[in-house]
Amino acid sequence: MDHLTDPMERIAAALERMSPAPLAAPDFSAEAFVWHTGPERLEPVNKVSRVDLSLLLGVDRSRDTLLANTLQFARGLPANNALLWGARGMGKSSLVKAVHAAVCAQDLDLKLVELQREDLPTVSRLMDILRDAPYRFVLFCDDLSFSHDDQHYKSLKAVLDGGVAGRPDNVVLYVTSNRRHLMPRDMIENERGSAINPSEAVEEKVSLSDRFGLWLGFHPCSQDEYLAMIRGYCTAYGVEITDETLHAEAIEWQATRGARSGRVAWQYFTDLAGRKGVSLG
Repeated sequence: MDHLTDPMERIAAALERMSPAPLAAPDFSAEAFVWHTGPERLEPVNKVSRVDLSLLLGVDRSRDTLLANTLQFARGLPANNALLWGARGMGKSSLVKAVHAAVCAQDLDLKLVELQREDLPTVSRLMDILRDAPYRFVLFCDDLSFSHDDQHYKSLKAVLDGGVAGRPDNVVLYVTSNRRHLMPRDMIENERGSAINPSEAVEEKVSLSDRFGLWLGFHPCSQDEYLAMIRGYCTAYGVEITDETLHAEAIEWQATRGARSGRVAWQYFTDLAGRKGVSLG
């Protein structure tokens, strides 16, 4: 019988991969988690990389809207899925993490779960885990977009629509993207030109973003807002610099980057803090 042992073990291992054992209930004591696959698990994040909500300038309306929606959700009230779209580096993902921290600071037990785009096909199993947990969850997918032959958007539609079981009442989805419709414009135009029924083909893809109850747009900041962001960082971290020096250096810094955004403001401030010997830890 010994000669049968190895083939039988391989068959058993293959069957287990096809139908894995149910995941053990995770420990939800942390505030934030990252969903991993291979094997599937929720990895706790002990320290979330984020900035204080008060330091996010130039996005007042989006900030207030997302904070109000998240507070409603954390209190067990109806809330919408949210799509944060627009200019690069203007604080979309920073806002999601900062709002989560602000809500938790009000003694509301809200968990943040980050999901990568490539892991969307496993999202139904993640939902099954979260559905039965005695907590409320913001499912966060950062910098999401789909290419021409990408079918992952169908998995996202399942999250938004919920399928037969429906989206769990204790889960809301926040997505950030540079694209309002999550897909490149030439992909949408290509559908119009090549599909048997162009309007239906385009509707299939464009309707994805329509499934988000909140659309929050982020636009390039003005020079005054850019400088105000840096001054806010200086005040928060105790970095001393005159307005004249800050203006001259910050404007030169943004000129070398060819862009002006919250991300560029933070990059300049990081360099400034390092030169001044100030730790940001």
